[in-house]
Amino acid sequence: MRFLVTGGAGFLGAALANQLAADGHLVTVLDDLSNGNASSLRPEVMVTPGDVRNIPLLWSLLRDVNCVYHLAAKVSVAESVLHPQAYNEVNVGGTVSLMEAMRDTGVRRVVFTSSGAVYGRLPTQPVHENDTPNPDSPYAVSKWAAEQYIHTIGKLNNIETVALRIFNAYGPGQSLPLSHAPVIPRFLQQALTGGSLVLHGNGRQTRDFIYVTDVVAAMVAAATATAVNRQVINVGSGTETSLNQLVSEIEQVVGQRVNQLQNQQKSAGVPRLVADISRAQQLLGFRPLVGLAEGLQRTLREDGRFQ
Repeated sequence: MRFLVTGGAGFLGAALANQLAADGHLVTVLDDLSNGNASSLRPEVMVTPGDVRNIPLLWSLLRDVNCVYHLAAKVSVAESVLHPQAYNEVNVGGTVSLMEAMRDTGVRRVVFTSSGAVYGRLPTQPVHENDTPNPDSPYAVSKWAAEQYIHTIGKLNNIETVALRIFNAYGPGQSLPLSHAPVIPRFLQQALTGGSLVLHGNGRQTRDFIYVTDVVAAMVAAATATAVNRQVINVGSGTETSLNQLVSEIEQVVGQRVNQLQNQQKSAGVPRLVADISRAQQLLGFRPLVGLAEGLQRTLREDGRFQ
């Protein structure tokens, strides 16, 4: 098959593009390279630098494409609070531009990477796709809005659409910016360098951590699965892990105790979040294979920054 992967030089996008190429498919990546790294891609993956809002560029890249994976987005919750307009322009505006270009070029399926963040603070866990989202950040709002756009424009133009709500993905190659870094690579780096792990709140808040290869397996399945049109599907491990438990796992993996500090002044985010993955199991044949301990070990072993 021939695929276009927007945001394909980022953490998840590169892992997906490399897997598709390894499986023998023709893969083109569109990425503005603001956060992505083209050198992480296999040589047979074709990379086009550019903005997902550039419709004429999209027209040229969508020729003869069988399926689009749409990952291009700004992804920091904290940054979105400071810059909501930018998140709306890229995450929502970019999605609408892509759907227009797909309509114009006749591409018939898109797999959109949404986020478990759309659920926000819900009283019942695990969260199910039928639960009404309660987003608590501009980032989460932008992902929920983008879901509505792909499904609505898809329905109007006979484009098959599926939205995967990815939970806390992690693994080798995940970005580690100076500010707003994802929790697992940040904690690993701090543990290995003798720094203190700063927990916002009391550390009892829970998340659903899923290893990158499990996410990619779900994404690959979504390109050809039947009965997924207009579906929203959770992609998580289905395992609820507190940040205190995460710290304990990291101590086991690095082989030493780490100093912990609690910052009660900063928001800890939603108190609980874990995915109900029964729909993914039913529609995608999805089964997470990598537990947290193994995933942390793989990340340490395969990510050169932690050597």
